[in-house]
Amino acid sequence: MQITAAVVPATSAPFELRELELEAPGTGEVLVRMVATGVCHTDQVIRDQMVPVPLPAVLGHEGAGVVEEVGVGVSHVRPGDHVVLSYNSCGLCRNCMSGAPGYCGDFGAHNFGGRRADGSSALRSGDEVVSSHFFGQSSFATYSVVAARSVVPVPSDAPLELLGPLGCGLQTGAGAVLNSLDPPAGSTIAVFGAGAVGSAAILAAQVAACSTIIAVDRVPERVAFAQELGATHGVDVGKGDPVEQIMEITGGAGVDYALETTGVPSVLRQTVDALAVRGTAGLIGQAKIGAEVSFETGASLIRGWTLTTIVEGDAVPQVFIPRLIELYRAGRFPFDKLIKQYPFAEIETAFTDSEQGRTVKPVLTF
Repeated sequence: MQITAAVVPATSAPFELRELELEAPGTGEVLVRMVATGVCHTDQVIRDQMVPVPLPAVLGHEGAGVVEEVGVGVSHVRPGDHVVLSYNSCGLCRNCMSGAPGYCGDFGAHNFGGRRADGSSALRSGDEVVSSHFFGQSSFATYSVVAARSVVPVPSDAPLELLGPLGCGLQTGAGAVLNSLDPPAGSTIAVFGAGAVGSAAILAAQVAACSTIIAVDRVPERVAFAQELGATHGVDVGKGDPVEQIMEITGGAGVDYALETTGVPSVLRQTVDALAVRGTAGLIGQAKIGAEVSFETGASLIRGWTLTTIVEGDAVPQVFIPRLIELYRAGRFPFDKLIKQYPFAEIETAFTDSEQGRTVKPVLTF
């Protein structure tokens, strides 16, 4: 079938809206008509080839839409179902089978390979092959053929025009707090980076009843917005060393938990340095492959701090996304405050606004 998609033709090139040919869903696949899809920093990372994906490619990995057709072997959804799309995994390796699909042994191939497991793509532009199945979905398109493991059924009365970001960015931030760190009530947390992922973490820290929630960012407007969302304190990096500011807020103790969401290696060092004794730091932000950071190891030996890397908020999407929707409906996870909608044709504007801090979470609507 003919679809319209936003294609990345070359490294760092603008998106091109093209008419493409989309194959019918094969075994273990679902055809989804897109209603909306989020714009995530990871899409920018891939467009700039910080993490390589074969180009040209259709990106997008926070889709929400309606099932049009299912392939052989798909039984958990049927035509007409409303769905959110998340990351893909094999479902067969040790990590997938033990409830940790974000650490799938074939995560790279299933999400960044641009092809199905058999090496084929679902997209073509004339005789040219265009990479599909980005995060199992390639949702920057009017229709997508999606891997079944990426498909999460949601209630039919839930607002599809808002739900797409739950598939990655908001799932990652909220899951990092509620699943990965799992802070006890009354604990303290600092979130470095108050973008979409960081904002979701701040909302989740309130669900977890953290007593001190510190938002750290270089954009003063984002610091202020994070406090509107419920952060108890804001740290503007432009006003001085963020570690010193955090130590002042905590009376010199540091925080029990800290999250790094920016992907900037030097910020990860600050994240660790802001920890209390026996504190835990979580690394979410995607840096360029090969990036390194140094840590102080002498005095650290008696601090007992922990560093953990976090993929997709350690979430099983089919379990965690419905939980976030219920929290939203209960008024406890108001992620709609983060979202600004853009028509699909304004995809470049959405990316620019996100990069420059004017919009926390852009969502493209079809």
